[in-house]
Amino acid sequence: MKNNFPEFLTTFFNQYMELEKGLSKNTISSYSDSFLLFFSYYRDAYGIAPDKITFQEITRGRVTDFCNWLESERHSSIKTRNLRLTAIHSFFRYVEMHAPSELALCKEILGIPMKKCERKPPAHLSDTELKLLFAEPDIREKKGIRDLCILTVLYDTGARVSELITLKIGDIHLDKTTATARLLGKGRKMRIVPISPATANIIKAYYKSNKKDITATASPVFTNSRGEALTRPGINYILDKYVQLAREHHSDKFNPKITAHVLRHSKATNLLLSDTNLVYIRDFLGHSSIVTTEHYAKTNPEFLRRAIEKNAQDYSMGLEHYSQKEKDDLTEFLRNFRK
Repeated sequence: MKNNFPEFLTTFFNQYMELEKGLSKNTISSYSDSFLLFFSYYRDAYGIAPDKITFQEITRGRVTDFCNWLESERHSSIKTRNLRLTAIHSFFRYVEMHAPSELALCKEILGIPMKKCERKPPAHLSDTELKLLFAEPDIREKKGIRDLCILTVLYDTGARVSELITLKIGDIHLDKTTATARLLGKGRKMRIVPISPATANIIKAYYKSNKKDITATASPVFTNSRGEALTRPGINYILDKYVQLAREHHSDKFNPKITAHVLRHSKATNLLLSDTNLVYIRDFLGHSSIVTTEHYAKTNPEFLRRAIEKNAQDYSMGLEHYSQKEKDDLTEFLRNFRK
């Protein structure tokens, strides 16, 4: 019997993921790592080389054991374990659509549940920490103005690093009334987000000090000293540089690991606490599902506190004939739902 597994896996990576689904290079790379680990597990546990793996060799039990092996032997976190399983699930959804003979196996594999883990609030910076971070670049130097522009655009647009490094001059519109940025997100989905007047002024200062040709609409916005587009490592280096400086100047702040995604989380958190509708936040961040966006609301203690207090006020309206003590007892009763 012909072994179709290698053929399906090759087509899944070379054609389906990028050309049909439009998934990002980072996602494809993550999925590739997952299957390399899967191959390693099969070789060590069952003595089966990657090119010898067949659909008949894959079972629900073995995939579950692989997930457990990630935790016990490789000391992967539950989140990483679930990411590896997501890659396998995605592949078998593809197989399900193209190989009716493997439907039973696909159903078994897709039935393997994700492992539950504690959902922590996304790390974010306070308003004070953001101001302190933005104060670090030396704006007397053109490189300092560029770096400040990178930090503020990352925060103000909620952009991912991959979206920032592909940003072209023609993607930014600095109109007198409304400034916007056009971002190319995951799955090559385009979205347009507003830019605050303060960030727009910083972009203008950056263009002027770094002598950017604003008519070169296809040129990258952020470049290095050689005029080349900044890379992901370059953006991360710049952010790390100023985070370290800010920590040295304010040792009581900036405790968690600060990444570009933390700036994105910070913007989302501020939008949430400003009572922005979750649907708008979803569209602003470019989330494919509002379920992802809801994570900010469900895990943010300040948002929950405000919601509970508003709820308590709503319930107490129309209770004029109750004593103040009875109203306080009702409010306390509602607060207890948080515990």
